[in-house]
Amino acid sequence: MPRTPENGPTRHPVTPDDLDLAVRLAVTLLREAPPAAWEARAGSLEWDCWETVEHLADDLFAYAAQLGPSTPPSDGEVPFVWESRRAGGPANAVHADRAAGPAGLLQVLEACGAMLVAMVRTKPPGTRAHHVFGASDPEGFAAMGIVETLVHTHDLADGLGLTWTPPADLCARVLARLFPGAPDSTAPWPTLLWATGRAELPGHPRRVTWRWDGTPRP
Repeated sequence: MPRTPENGPTRHPVTPDDLDLAVRLAVTLLREAPPAAWEARAGSLEWDCWETVEHLADDLFAYAAQLGPSTPPSDGEVPFVWESRRAGGPANAVHADRAAGPAGLLQVLEACGAMLVAMVRTKPPGTRAHHVFGASDPEGFAAMGIVETLVHTHDLADGLGLTWTPPADLCARVLARLFPGAPDSTAPWPTLLWATGRAELPGHPRRVTWRWDGTPRP
């Protein structure tokens, strides 16, 4: 049941509309990137910006796939083949056709986001599926997709020379869903960057390792 002032602050659920918004905002920003910038390194990652978008699209696709079967897997991933195109590159099932250029790459990202949005909308809330950080529900997979989108767009913005500040309320909802132990006295976006090992917070050094908690919540 929803939490009350007597048993803790009310948590606002993460919704399919939240995920749709995150992907739309990311795609809109990335369309501003100059064509020559896509080979730049994406922030602190070891991948270039093109590879990072492929990785993000692959994350969204993989989360949708986990929820897809009539009985979602409880002990492993749906067995697609994930492979790197180069040593050190991301291991993906999803790769964009380079001949389609950045517009095609972003279309792949948009399509994979739409698949996860549709899956989260249509699966019963009681559905559970495997994730390496623990079995989760459709809302949890939506939140994971949002975190992947927000923080990888941060990496991409750094590499592409763009400015990226997602909505604070969106960041707050995914922090409450996946990082319930994160500081609550700091702004949500810097806190999400701290929670995912990308920034320091006052009194909280940058994380060397991190993980979220996908456990279904009331």
